[in-house]
Amino acid sequence: MSLHRRPVRVLAMPVALVLSALAACTPGDTGARVEPPPAPPADVAGFCAALHKELPETVAGLARTRTEPESDLTASWGGSAIVLRCGIAKPPKMLDPKQEGVHVNDVAWLLEKLGDGGFRFTTGLRLAYTEVRVDEEHATDAGMLVGLSTAIAATVPEGIASY
Repeated sequence: MSLHRRPVRVLAMPVALVLSALAACTPGDTGARVEPPPAPPADVAGFCAALHKELPETVAGLARTRTEPESDLTASWGGSAIVLRCGIAKPPKMLDPKQEGVHVNDVAWLLEKLGDGGFRFTTGLRLAYTEVRVDEEHATDAGMLVGLSTAIAATVPEGIASY
């Protein structure tokens, strides 16, 4: 029995295309559909734009991903695992004194458990309301708010938003 070997040809172009496609598909690079809130007042939009530039690249170990449509009012990490919307209207639950909250890095957060097992955190006592929705898998503790709180404290002044 003869073992006939054919020469193996490696085509440089297809291999390069496959490698570049794989490099572009990094974990967390999938976008998230996030509807921005209705246009907030100009000063609030300015705070949100400043916040957008200061947001961390990772939250709870998840990489920041693009949002569709792109907006200075939205951000996401890990696809739609963690979603931020800045410039939202004052949540009605802010008026309920029985609501639970946490303080992280000088930022007060209203805490709401959602029906799907996740959580919604909403800033209070800032001139722009910002909400962060976290899916059930990543809502293990408020520690994921550390980097977000730092960015908010640096860009959104303390006060009571008027909208």
